[in-house]
Amino acid sequence: MTSRRNFLHTATLTSVAATIAPNALWSATRPAKDKLGVALVGLGYYSTDLLAPALQKTKNCYLAGIVTGTPEKAEKWKKQYNIPDKNIYSYQTFDQIANNPDIDVVYVVLPPSMHEEYVIRAAKAGKHVWVEKPMAVTAKECQNMIDACAKNKRSLAVGYRLHHEPNTQEYVKVLRDGKIGKILMVSCSAGYYDARTNHWKQKKEMGGGVMYDMGVYVLQGARLATGEEPIAVTAQQYTTRPDVYKNGLDETSMAQLLFPSGARAAVQTSYGMNMNFLDVTGSKGKMRIEPYSAYNGQKGIWSGGSIEHPYEVPSQQTLQMDDDAAAIMNNKPVLAPGEEGLRDIKIVEAIYAAAHSGREVKIS
Repeated sequence: MTSRRNFLHTATLTSVAATIAPNALWSATRPAKDKLGVALVGLGYYSTDLLAPALQKTKNCYLAGIVTGTPEKAEKWKKQYNIPDKNIYSYQTFDQIANNPDIDVVYVVLPPSMHEEYVIRAAKAGKHVWVEKPMAVTAKECQNMIDACAKNKRSLAVGYRLHHEPNTQEYVKVLRDGKIGKILMVSCSAGYYDARTNHWKQKKEMGGGVMYDMGVYVLQGARLATGEEPIAVTAQQYTTRPDVYKNGLDETSMAQLLFPSGARAAVQTSYGMNMNFLDVTGSKGKMRIEPYSAYNGQKGIWSGGSIEHPYEVPSQQTLQMDDDAAAIMNNKPVLAPGEEGLRDIKIVEAIYAAAHSGREVKIS
């Protein structure tokens, strides 16, 4: 079987690879390191429960520093992970990270409305940048982030963990190899019941709304399955909890995507119900992945066989950060560059426009 690290480079997202902005001279600006130091910006659930534990298992990088606005968190992390005082920053002292050679990568794990600011500040500080999904709230913000990293000759990767996930990489290879024929129809769903009422996901001004968050997974499912970029979309959005999801904030979103080949995709995402699968219909067969976007347990079945690579949480995050660190150290393109995040946000913007207008929206 083709190596796990090569699937997406060679067979999955050729359109992505063709448009990655080169970040030349990374290795020329710093001495070689065996492991890159990573600073996590924002110590919420994802950093605390997944990224920090994953960084204890990585081979190419390690947890070197943190950025937090909560002194109690700083003290707790300092003791738990033996982080030196000089590698602990607040949001006010963040820019001083430029003077810290221990930190090579800044991983922005903040609400989406804050991504642009901290990615740009990290790039100006001379650090490579990883940013959680959704990459940003608008395509313009995404482009500003890409431009800042390119200007400062820093790598930019979006935290699309599934790009590094072995079941995902295998099913994409099966599809690219034409094993089920020409792709005709895709259906992808990702959702869960979110009982919270005051998280950033329920605040429009912070980048909330399900299409930005879980919606990125279903867009990825459609794009990975077809190997194409959609050219038009229609969409519908609604909420069953208008007291929580207000002012146009979507609790549930559905969209229908048209691709250049004629393939179509129906995608659904929600904070109001549990769903998690990818169905692909081709001219010669079918494929189903379920669960599709979970942290583990992915299983696939297609007309010619099955797909199942078991592993434990947080292996996806470990693979993701190891792959991205290796790309930096070897001056190679990352699997999910900023351009990949930009493509998804352009589609998200088109979906919102289609849902609000009730008309089909073209995607350029």
